[in-house]
Order: sequence, then structure tokens, then C-alpha cells
Amino acid sequence: MPSTADRIEFGPPRDAGSLRAFGFALLAHALLIGALTWGVSWKRADQSVAFEAEIWSAVPQAAAPRLVEPPPPPPPEPAKAPEVKAAPPPAPNVDIALEQEKKRKLLQQQKEREELQAKKDKEQKVKEDQAKKLAAQQEAKKLEDQKLAKQREQDKQAQASTAKQRDEALKRMMGLAGASGAAESTGTAQQSSGPSSGYGAKVRAAVKPNIVFTEDVSGNPIAEVEVRTNPNGTIISQRLVKSSGNAAWDDAVIKAIIRTATMPRDVDGRVPSAMVLSMRVKD
Repeated sequence: MPSTADRIEFGPPRDAGSLRAFGFALLAHALLIGALTWGVSWKRADQSVAFEAEIWSAVPQAAAPRLVEPPPPPPPEPAKAPEVKAAPPPAPNVDIALEQEKKRKLLQQQKEREELQAKKDKEQKVKEDQAKKLAAQQEAKKLEDQKLAKQREQDKQAQASTAKQRDEALKRMMGLAGASGAAESTGTAQQSSGPSSGYGAKVRAAVKPNIVFTEDVSGNPIAEVEVRTNPNGTIISQRLVKSSGNAAWDDAVIKAIIRTATMPRDVDGRVPSAMVLSMRVKD
């Protein structure tokens, strides 16, 4: 093993000027500091003083890496105003909208029903008023009709009473004037106006000779003819009112009446103004 004496023998020689070098270094630093202070405080021309010092060590040492200052941080970006975004409108609630629309329609329908009902009530009231007015008019008319009917009945009774009195007076007058009727007769004429019981045969006897009819017929058909005369018996018209069924016989009877021209007088000297002749073929 090598001894301490060996290490010292091979080591670098001691440097006798270390203190002097240290002193120069301190002086150089002092001057540098003073120059910097002077230049900053008084703003004078920069007087650069360069000093070089050589420092070495008895033992060789490797130099430390140079201090590298980190790059300055980038300047902060200007603060941006926060972007305010409008909140999106809330999505419509479909159920609520439908419910509101349904309520609106219900209210509208209810309003329309109320208006329609009010209109019907008004029309009904008008109809009722008209019906009451009509009923009042009908009742008034009914009372008026009853009053008129009562008045007519009274007038009728009065007329009947007057007629009765007039008939009684006429009967008395006719009795005094010599009426020809029987005691039990109820007529008001002085004489009866109907023909006598034998007047029909008398008329047939006057017309039959004027009939010209040669046909042979079965049975005994009858023709009825209405004859009208004036007061002296002259025939003024004749009309077939019922056919015998044989046109030739009907025509023969009409022509016979025309030929007769005048009807005979009755027992009282009068001729009926209208009569119906029934003429048979085999009478």
C-alpha cells in the first residue's frame, strides 16, 4: 500500500500566491460594484473596466455546467370577455298546449250554447206572448159570438112570436072574409091551391087524343112530363122528367102535349101553374 509520503510526493506543488490572488479578486469585485452603482445613480457614460484573474486549484476539477436562464414566460393573453349565449327557449309543452286549446274550445262551445239557449228562450217567450194574445182574441171573439147567438135567438123568438100573432090575426081575418076551407083546415089561403082528385083524369083525357103512336111495345111503359101553364091554362113549357125507356113513346107524349096547347080548368075554375103528367102506352 502506498504511504502518505508517497501521495505528497506525487501531488501538485503548493501555490504561495493564493492570498494575493484572493485579494485581487475582492478588489476587482469592489471596483465592479462601484462602477455599476455609479453608472445607475448618475447616468454617466459607462466606463467598462475589464479585469482578468486566473484562478486555478492545486487539484484539477471539472467546471460546472453554465447556468442557463430559462426563457421568459410568454405574456399572458388578454382576458376575453365571457361569451354569453342566450339560453334556448324552453321547448313547448305539447300536453299543456293541447289542454289549454281544449279548455278554450270548451269555453267557446259553452258560450255558444248559452247564446243559443238565450235565443231560444227569447223566441219561446215571443211565441208564448203571441199565443196568449191569440187566446185572448179568440176568447173575446167567442164571447162576442155567444152574445150575437143569444141576440139572434132572442130575435128569432121575437120573430116567431110576431109570426104567430100575425097568423092568428090572418086566420081571424080570413074567417071573417068567408074562406072556403073546412073547420079543421090549417092553411091561410082563402081557397086550397092543389088540384082536385079528378083533375088528373081530366087532363089525360085532354092529351090522349093528341098522341100519335103505332108501334107495338111489350109491357106498359110510362113517361113522366112536367107541364107549366099560365093562369088561363095555356101551356108555356113541357119537359121530360122520367123516360119510359122507349124514345118513340116519350116523343109521342111530348108532341101530344104541344098539340093540346091548353089545359082544362079544375072544378074551382083554376089551372095549376105546374103539374107532372104520367102517360102510359096502354091506358
